[in-house]
Amino acid sequence: MSEKLPANAVVVEAALRAAGATGEIVVLPEKAPTAATAAAQLGCEVGAIANSLIFDADGAPLLVLTSGAHRVDVELIARTAGVAKVRRATPEFVRAATGQPIGGVAPVGHPAPVRTLVDNWLSKHEVVWAAGGHPLTVFPTTFEELLAITGGTPVDVE
Repeated sequence: MSEKLPANAVVVEAALRAAGATGEIVVLPEKAPTAATAAAQLGCEVGAIANSLIFDADGAPLLVLTSGAHRVDVELIARTAGVAKVRRATPEFVRAATGQPIGGVAPVGHPAPVRTLVDNWLSKHEVVWAAGGHPLTVFPTTFEELLAITGGTPVDVE
């Protein structure tokens, strides 16, 4: 399958295999700029979409994997992460931290590990869909697997 995937998705696929994840990357028929559009294409609930949001946390990247049903409370996340300020990262900051474009940031496959927080709400879904490194790619996973492959911390995001 790798030969048909965009280059970033191939990197993510390799990282998933190395981490012991079992889900296969799926190429969507069209971009999914929102959790709702991704859910519609995948035939799942919006809450089962794991949005990968990169924040600038006092100058360091912070990945928050949040349910598509939630909006991140940045003040809560700052307190949870023990930093003074958390703000939405610029596209350049995201690319530098992850090697991936906004709209396709995967939980893994980054040039260096990124501190990760995982929305507890995702545990309510048997299957969770996360981005695969490119705006057209996703892969099925679970809350527990997201914690394992990212070394993430389970948190409330709102």
